[in-house]
Amino acid sequence: MNMHIEKRIIAFAALGTEIKNIVKEMELGSNEHYNELLLNVVNNNAWFVPKNVMQSLNAIAQMLEVQSLRNWLIQYNFEENKEPKNIGVIMAGNIPAVGFHDALCVLISGNKLVAKLSSQDMILLPFIFDKLIKIEPDFTAYIEFTTAQLKNIDAIIATGSNNTGRYFEYYFSKYPNIIRKNRTSVAVISGNESDEELTNLLQDVISYFGLGCRNVSKIYFPEDWNPSQLLDASMKFYDLKNHSKYFNNYEYNKAIYLINGVEHFDNGFLLLKEDEGLHAPIGVLYYEKYKDIASLKYKLAAAVSEIQCVVSGAFSGISSISFGNAQSPQLTDYADGADTMEFLKQL
Repeated sequence: MNMHIEKRIIAFAALGTEIKNIVKEMELGSNEHYNELLLNVVNNNAWFVPKNVMQSLNAIAQMLEVQSLRNWLIQYNFEENKEPKNIGVIMAGNIPAVGFHDALCVLISGNKLVAKLSSQDMILLPFIFDKLIKIEPDFTAYIEFTTAQLKNIDAIIATGSNNTGRYFEYYFSKYPNIIRKNRTSVAVISGNESDEELTNLLQDVISYFGLGCRNVSKIYFPEDWNPSQLLDASMKFYDLKNHSKYFNNYEYNKAIYLINGVEHFDNGFLLLKEDEGLHAPIGVLYYEKYKDIASLKYKLAAAVSEIQCVVSGAFSGISSISFGNAQSPQLTDYADGADTMEFLKQL
């Protein structure tokens, strides 16, 4: 028997409360079980340091407010007694629990989740959904995690690189699908930002070591603006130097620029390089100067298929997220702009 949608909402809202409590205990460091969990997570993937795991869990908890869930779902009007579909989800592993939103969409829409975990994120999502099953045991029959090839599915949601995206499009062409590829985020600076705004912008750059599609990897600023202000603001994140994998990437890119005589700014742990590209390597932030907002809007529109979100202040009239909020997506902030819930409703 299918679960009523209100029952699913209540269960996920309770999960949000549970996750908030878990993060509080993780911060205290007094719970041996959660200390061991964090250790196992970072042993599985050295990029998933405790601070980033807790940031991701907090972002998930914020999504799961009961009224937010209700307001989100009322837009779609899912049929209550519709036969559940088996939805395959191939999850990315670039930031902790990045596949949660897809899993949430599948389950709260009344469908069954058949999730192929990334080898880079094997621990967190099963942990989270084990908590959900303890809250609402009826979800047991709706959740399957696997590392094997996906079979017996009715539709597929897959996230990967541009190369794997092309493979997914070929391999899963017979199924209704959402296939996601590489995206990144950009920021627009007016030149009048406060120190606090620049610090918040840097948070959007360096959260999760810059590995997420919502991380800002390029900034646009006026021709007369001095980018050294940005590097000054970034000094609050000096502890990036202490993460060996990040710092190795920074040093590698710095060496390449020095050997090739490439002009760049450097503060000892972050490189700022003028570049027309969008996808900066780890440890590097690209920048480009603009003459006027009208021409910049045109340039951003032309690159819309590569941009996940735009971060800026309120000055520009460009549709954007405020500084510091790129990594706090709302329920309606669908990856690649593809409405996952509408996709599931139409199956």
